[in-house]
Amino acid sequence: MPSEKQQEYRDHPMNEKDETQTNPELDESVDELTDDLETLLDEIDEILEEDSEEFVENFIQRGGE
Repeated sequence: MPSEKQQEYRDHPMNEKDETQTNPELDESVDELTDDLETLLDEIDEILEEDSEEFVENFIQRGGE
């Protein structure tokens, strides 16, 4: 059973896709930005994987600290 907010979101006019009003240049721009964002997130994931152990060790409370 969807909550009121979920139903409201689905029924919102901005969430309806109208294929007749698409702009090819805008679509290409969105695709490029999506690719850039995915690349950035991949880089962040790699850094977190490499540095996660060190990161956690720096926050472990030792003795009376």
